[in-house]
Amino acid sequence: MLKNTDIHIRDPFVLPIASEQQYYLYGTVGAHTWADFALGVDYYTSADMQNWEGPFPAFRPPAGFWSDRNFWAPEVHIYRGRYYMFASFKAEGVCRGTQILAADGPQGPFLPISEGPVTPRDWECLDGTLFVDADDQPWIVFCHEWVQVGDGEVCAMPLSDDLTRSVGDPRLLFHASEAPWALELNSKGRKGYVTDGPWLHRLTDGGLIMLWSSFGTGGYTVGIARSASGDISGPWQQLPEPLYAGDGGHCMVFRAFDDRLWLALHRPNGFPDERPYFIPLRETELAIEIDNDN
Repeated sequence: MLKNTDIHIRDPFVLPIASEQQYYLYGTVGAHTWADFALGVDYYTSADMQNWEGPFPAFRPPAGFWSDRNFWAPEVHIYRGRYYMFASFKAEGVCRGTQILAADGPQGPFLPISEGPVTPRDWECLDGTLFVDADDQPWIVFCHEWVQVGDGEVCAMPLSDDLTRSVGDPRLLFHASEAPWALELNSKGRKGYVTDGPWLHRLTDGGLIMLWSSFGTGGYTVGIARSASGDISGPWQQLPEPLYAGDGGHCMVFRAFDDRLWLALHRPNGFPDERPYFIPLRETELAIEIDNDN
């Protein structure tokens, strides 16, 4: 059995499977995050979010796969009876993009369902996530990277019903600099505002919020934006204070089997110390907050 402190991953994603009473944990393989190669995507399983078995292979690139590095931020969503992995990929001289893969179960094996990424081929993109609106229209929400545009963007693009392709142009939802807590990053002489890891959460009152990550005074930070319309179109309003500012981020939200709400993120943000971390949450009138009573 492995403890959380034994698992070196970034961008943790938890998928609870009620029929098995098991939590599936996916993430960027820590040792390969910044390397010029990647072997694949793994998963771990646990009944209590503290003791884990694994890693087990969920995705291994098939022959001729276009990417060979930076297999980042895998998410697994159940959609119309199948399991879909959204993950970011990169190759030398090719823009980073989010590709969608599918499998019949949470263990995989996940296989590509389209040729290349669904994000724009001439954009540097990452961290795509699935959102299905009230009209049952699927969307990919993703980041247009700061390394290309300076002020990182969060964008949304409608997808076909089978998730194999985009069926409309990307729509800008907001820039990173719109958050009052976000600071300009200076990395290797390049300055800009970072957008990472968007995650949409529908509140019990119907409100729609988005958690996303950038850099603040405490290092890697999770902020919250709220849709004024309650839908993907926004407009998106940034909450003035971040949700988490302790040098951890790229988060997602899930409900445990006892119906409690949890935040999953990695912390700290520096290689090679990143580990999955889980924090209890509770809903507020406008959004969510850390539940310090649990």
